[in-house]
Amino acid sequence: MPPLRAIHLLQTKEGARLHGPERDAWRRWGPYLSERQWGTVREDYSECGTAWDYFPHDHARSRMYRWGEDGIAGFGNDPLDWCISLALWNGHDPIIKERLFGLTNEQGNHGEDVKELYFYVDGTPTHSYMKMLYKYPHDAYPYQDLIDENKRRGADQPEYEVLDTGVFDNDRYFDVWVEYAKHTPDDIAMRVTIENRANEAATLHVLPQFWARNRWAWSSKWGKPSLTLETHASDGERVIAHNPSHGTMIVSATAQVPIEWLFCENETNVRRIFGIEGDGPFKDGFNDYLVDGDETAIRRDRGTRAAAHACLQLGPHERSVMYLHWRPASAEQEAPVDLPQRFARSEAEADEFYATLQHDIDDADARLVQRQALAGMLWTKQYYQFDVTRWHDGDPGQPTPPRERKQGRNADWRHMCNGDVVSMPDKWEYPWYASWDLAFHAVAFAMIDPDFAKKQLLLLVKERYMHPNGQLPAYEWAFGDANPPVHAWATWRVYELDREMTGIGDHAFLEVMFHKLLLNFAWWVNRKDADDRNIFQGGFLGLDNIGIFDRSQPLPTGGRIDQADGTAWMASYALDLMQIGLELAMKNDAYVEIAVKFFEHFLYIAEAVSCGEVCNTGLWDGSDEFFYDVLHLPDGARVPMRIRSIVGLIPLFAVHVLEEGVYGDLPGLRERLAWFLDHRPNLAKLVSRWTEPGKGNTTLLSLLRGHRMKALLQRALDPDEFLSDHGIRALSRVHCEAPYVFDHDGMRVCVRYLPAESDSRVFGGNSNWRGPIWIPVNYLLIESLYEFHRYYGDAFRIEYPTHSGRTASLSDIADDLSRRVSTLFLKGADGKRPVMAAYPMLQADPRSQDLVLFHEYFHGDNGRGVGASHQTGWSGLVALLLQPRLMKLSHAGPEAPVMAVRLHEGATAMAR
Repeated sequence: MPPLRAIHLLQTKEGARLHGPERDAWRRWGPYLSERQWGTVREDYSECGTAWDYFPHDHARSRMYRWGEDGIAGFGNDPLDWCISLALWNGHDPIIKERLFGLTNEQGNHGEDVKELYFYVDGTPTHSYMKMLYKYPHDAYPYQDLIDENKRRGADQPEYEVLDTGVFDNDRYFDVWVEYAKHTPDDIAMRVTIENRANEAATLHVLPQFWARNRWAWSSKWGKPSLTLETHASDGERVIAHNPSHGTMIVSATAQVPIEWLFCENETNVRRIFGIEGDGPFKDGFNDYLVDGDETAIRRDRGTRAAAHACLQLGPHERSVMYLHWRPASAEQEAPVDLPQRFARSEAEADEFYATLQHDIDDADARLVQRQALAGMLWTKQYYQFDVTRWHDGDPGQPTPPRERKQGRNADWRHMCNGDVVSMPDKWEYPWYASWDLAFHAVAFAMIDPDFAKKQLLLLVKERYMHPNGQLPAYEWAFGDANPPVHAWATWRVYELDREMTGIGDHAFLEVMFHKLLLNFAWWVNRKDADDRNIFQGGFLGLDNIGIFDRSQPLPTGGRIDQADGTAWMASYALDLMQIGLELAMKNDAYVEIAVKFFEHFLYIAEAVSCGEVCNTGLWDGSDEFFYDVLHLPDGARVPMRIRSIVGLIPLFAVHVLEEGVYGDLPGLRERLAWFLDHRPNLAKLVSRWTEPGKGNTTLLSLLRGHRMKALLQRALDPDEFLSDHGIRALSRVHCEAPYVFDHDGMRVCVRYLPAESDSRVFGGNSNWRGPIWIPVNYLLIESLYEFHRYYGDAFRIEYPTHSGRTASLSDIADDLSRRVSTLFLKGADGKRPVMAAYPMLQADPRSQDLVLFHEYFHGDNGRGVGASHQTGWSGLVALLLQPRLMKLSHAGPEAPVMAVRLHEGATAMAR
């Protein structure tokens, strides 16, 4: 039976939708448009794979997309048969504001970066209610200034942001609130509320848009949709939207001023883009009509794009409201629809859902931060379509792509055929899924929508995603890159959170994931262990520039790198698969055999990691008491790369406690483990206190014996090294005064502590692992400390912080680290949020100081947000940190001995 909180959650209106028979229908419409379709790999048909140049921002308003759509506050159905977004024009911009602007990787002095002010404020898991805020200036948007100044600045200087341009000074801007509310799964309204924030009058053109994604141009099997204006007795002017793939809908609009309906076609303006003649009106028709006054750029009665144009004359601080409403033609209603009442009801239902979810969070600011974090997660869902074979070969009736692309990017991933709603890291900067990001997203989603979380993990192991050789896709720029194998961990966490919500463990989900992850584990073992000695090379592993080399590329020195992080991730992978296997064995004891296999594999990895002091091949540096990557040069030389980074702390993540009261009735398990302990004592003794009972008679499986764990934590918890006021840094501060320098054969490379932006262009320079705080690795470290505490108990205490003279239990340290990370977003004693340090104008504005951004990573000393400003994906894990009871599910031990094995008794008996 689910706990009382979960029962109450299911009894809310939103909870009933989530778990009712129509839950898939309620998710059919959502915020599924990208925020940047231009500049993506899937839209790149260039000869050399220059995605940013092939489809630049300047083309986006005039050129139809092949694989998706984008827009401000975008909403659409799955698979984007119909799309909705907002366009604005202040009368001064050279183009209407239809999509968010940002710099390309080459234009930004720290890589690509969105240069807009927008905030995800609220949302429910079924998207029955969604709310966001966009801030739009009165004056012309400073496109060229942003490009020119960022081009002038070097990597040693901060980014030049839109607030720095002065265009928002003196509150000369509009607050544009966009909300969506569903009456039924297909009866939906959009509300746009505009407020002039200035002390002077201003004009704003507002254009909610409704259009059909162009698929008919790429294949004759898709019929062409139509939007047709008609006059109705009660609705007045409205649009009939017919799509052969979706049926017929009615679209209407209301405002406090007259509405002018505009139409054009979702087709490329071939005259502007290619210099050839063609029949319009084209995709950029609304732009050319408003900005240039070109009446021929639009139609007044039909097309495949429609906009409800309202010209607002707003006095100082004046507000105006506009609605767009669409519903199936079969749901025609004679009585007028009370849209304000619908929005009030939807907002109240969202409040009810979150009040129940957050009943044990006392602090109002923590509730606000958690709700916005979850809103960001929900807004960054995106319908992602990419058929790599079709992309390589081209479409019928279209120009054939260059031959070079078939031997270029993703040439060995032709099986990939994606067409799903996927959680994105950031729909502007990263409008494509990344597999290890997605694992963290799923864990955060599981606290509000475990069904969606499970489906996200299942996507990655489907045959149209997973490579036939067992590799999981990394991201569209290079599907073949290696990301950390955290998916078994995420599978178990989602399973637990789902069980907490429903009271039932979804063994079917667990079983499917287990079988597919077996293939992925085998891929790692066969492809990333060069000498078959359980030391792994991994490659990129998502940590960008944390080392001195790009680890996904051939080394300039030749040779290979044995990776402390890659090896530790594999040890963790083995333990997670063991845990899943034992859980599955509760219903099918055939899984005992495979669970024991992963138990054994973990011990072999533990031996390989630890044997450096004996055989000079391990990764533990006894003199420095830290784990380091080891460079193996072609001449046989072995060079420990003494960069004191999070890479050396990741072995802490490979920890699992087996309770004495767990799994004992599984046939043959006790005998298999006891046999192994008897015949492989050299392996058993490498694991911390294998034969000694701990708290509650438990057994600890860890890469670290007590001394090594203490040695790592001594550095991790040292304010002069890793510990900051806001969590654990990615690189020790010792490298501030003492950079790591690598000299070899005339090559000199340096790694120094950089608390914020990178001074290196490795991986584009838009992220940095040489000092900042990253939430996902902090989250895993906090979980690991809870797991260690589960074994050692309260009596085991270490100095915290290092050099303070005070001691604390591992659980108390985990609690405090969780608090530190949470303070990134919470108001401090000065009323300011560290993450928002780069937004002083907003911090000083009482009406904006509760707007929170969830950046990609954070300044290692002061917590300022850095990198992608809306990467709520894995930074959304703060939602769990703010509700620690949920994240501690795995580390509290069983409530009752429903499953039992006496591992210590078996080990002791065999020893005797």
